Amino acid sequence: MIHQMGLYGEYFKSIKEGQKKVEVRLNDEKRRMIKVGDTIEFIKVPEQDETLQVKVTDLKIYNTFQAMYEDIPFQYFDCDGWTMQQILDETYEIYTPEQEKEWGTLAITIKY
Repeated sequence: MIHQMGLYGEYFKSIKEGQKKVEVRLNDEKRRMIKVGDTIEFIKVPEQDETLQVKVTDLKIYNTFQAMYEDIPFQYFDCDGWTMQQILDETYEIYTPEQEKEWGTLAITIKY
């Protein structure tokens, strides 16, 4: 199955260059349909002028982003050298704590 998702340019580039190996999402209804072996087609946003496809190799569910970041090395998010506060601040620019509480979080390990 192919799942389409928007992805901001800097993260799109990071996956394309092989730096980012884990995509961070809310574990919402759309993401709960993803299975290991599926394909994700990322659409670069806001331009929507480029796509790339990756294979899902692993899925891990967490209650919070912090629990995820404590479990998975920052380098897999292409955030080597960041502090926990920096990575959380960046995440909360995209998702709200209310969304995190409602849905939980999902770490999607991918292979480009």
